[in-house]
Amino acid sequence: QLQLVESGGGSVQAGASLTLSCTITGLTSSSYCMGWFRQVPGKEREGVASAYISGSGGRYVDFDVGRFTVSRDKGKNTFHLQMNRLKPEDTAMYYCAADPVYPRCTVESVYNYNYWGHGTQVTVSS
Repeated sequence: QLQLVESGGGSVQAGASLTLSCTITGLTSSSYCMGWFRQVPGKEREGVASAYISGSGGRYVDFDVGRFTVSRDKGKNTFHLQMNRLKPEDTAMYYCAADPVYPRCTVESVYNYNYWGHGTQVTVSS
């Protein structure tokens, strides 16, 4: 059973950087798609970025192009979301997600992912 545990969230000032980590256990193949999503209370969960478990094929949505980067620790089952130049509107609970059979590997929809972590809170103050 695949399990995902996020870490690295916190409270920062606007303009600061944070790196979120997703620790993965129970991997059974090398073809997973990994995604990052975020959600604020009262709103739908929205996609942030995605990449293959190898760390290649990174895709980003409009609001984070140039600010966020996804990567993987080589030799470790840890997937990262590096967030730079954070803005107050980036405040949200951030979730790591995975799916073993999603070759397009985008964050168009939460329904393309079958495994989710419990989230890590990011708060950005102005």
